[in-house]
Amino acid sequence: MIKSKIKNISIYLDGASFNELESFDRKIVKGFTYNPSLFRSFDVKNYLLHCKKVSQMVYPLPVSLEVFADDEKNMIRQAEILSRINKNVVVKIPITFTNGIFTKNVIKILVRKKINLNITAIFNLRQVKKIFPIVKNTETILSIFAGRIHDMGIDAVVEVKKISTYIKKNNSRCKILWASTRQVYDILCANKSNCHIITLNSSILKKINNFNKNWKTYSLQTVKQFYQDAKKSKFII
Repeated sequence: MIKSKIKNISIYLDGASFNELESFDRKIVKGFTYNPSLFRSFDVKNYLLHCKKVSQMVYPLPVSLEVFADDEKNMIRQAEILSRINKNVVVKIPITFTNGIFTKNVIKILVRKKINLNITAIFNLRQVKKIFPIVKNTETILSIFAGRIHDMGIDAVVEVKKISTYIKKNNSRCKILWASTRQVYDILCANKSNCHIITLNSSILKKINNFNKNWKTYSLQTVKQFYQDAKKSKFII
């Protein structure tokens, strides 16, 4: 049942801790992604050292590691440094700088240097079209923040499908990634949107086993959980 749900898409583990990296299911997880906010949540003190350790632990599976510079020169410099860490590193570049200007020139230079890229924080097709001529003939990952699109009250399936259709129509080698996943059902949404990759954090990934349950079993399990919690709390009415 699980295999049938994920047969057309690769699952990347998002923000995995060292403990999770030592025990992940290699039959399911095919890559990893990180960003500066996730590293901050781990209280990382040495960014580059942490990147090196992560890449070594998951090798040869791909791992996306992000730059955090906010100017062209330093963004390129950081990307080059990260790319040299290991052969499995994919460098994440935000679609714009913090002033809203597109990082087109940075992407162009890095593509010319043949650095594997993951363009992140994409929300719509208009943004993709801005950089598409640069990345069209590469295997650049386009990370569409579907979860945040849903947060805006917009159907992410519709928006992501526009992008995947555009990529396919133009015979591009780029890969579409469903990012900022909120629930395990997003795997089905990502499949429906013709994505190549979806990122899941460990808590969501664990729920993939629920695909094997039927409604009666899951309903009964829920009733029992509420009952047991009430007993443990010694509630009285």
